Amino acid sequence: MSPDSWNNLFSLLIGFALAGALTSGYQALARRPAGFGLLQDGAVPKTFATVPFLVFAAPFIIMRNTLRGRQIQRRRAEFVMMATVLAGFWSMMSGTVVMMTLQALGVLA
Repeated sequence: MSPDSWNNLFSLLIGFALAGALTSGYQALARRPAGFGLLQDGAVPKTFATVPFLVFAAPFIIMRNTLRGRQIQRRRAEFVMMATVLAGFWSMMSGTVVMMTLQALGVLA
């Protein structure tokens, strides 16, 4: 595999790991699962604070909702595949941001 492929794979894995850690931490503190409904409170400071959280937690939320929808609502496999690709791409992009931040801080070479 080329170094770029390894970098993309590592970004994907970091993105999913960060998304899972954020949503698990939120659920432990708030005692309810995180979701996109956090944005429905209107223009209050709490809503603005949830935007960065949801940017990084979205891949996990998308996959959780997709897999639950597949089991409960019997969604078609094409929908699940499309949501998986979307969550994977989103995870890779958020993982890339995390890796670039770590490189800028000198943690990664």
